[in-house]
Amino acid sequence: MNPIIGEFLGYACGFCTTIAFLPQTIKSIRSRNVSGLSWLTYTIYCVGCALWMLYGVYLNSFQMVLFNGITLLLNGIILHLIIVNNGNKQ
Repeated sequence: MNPIIGEFLGYACGFCTTIAFLPQTIKSIRSRNVSGLSWLTYTIYCVGCALWMLYGVYLNSFQMVLFNGITLLLNGIILHLIIVNNGNKQ
């Protein structure tokens, strides 16, 4: 495969999977309603993104580090809202 095509695919994949979490993050921030979201799911996803970032560092893959870092940030915001919301209910 042409390296340019491979790089393009890497950026396209990273962009799509990262941008997929943007609507949920915006909705959660605006509404502060995360009652239907699972803290365990977002915790596991955040750990997975952090591990993918480390793997990207190991491979020296800028797009893996970039997009997993952004996704980790978006999911971390949601996870924070879930934890804060659950703490306020008790």
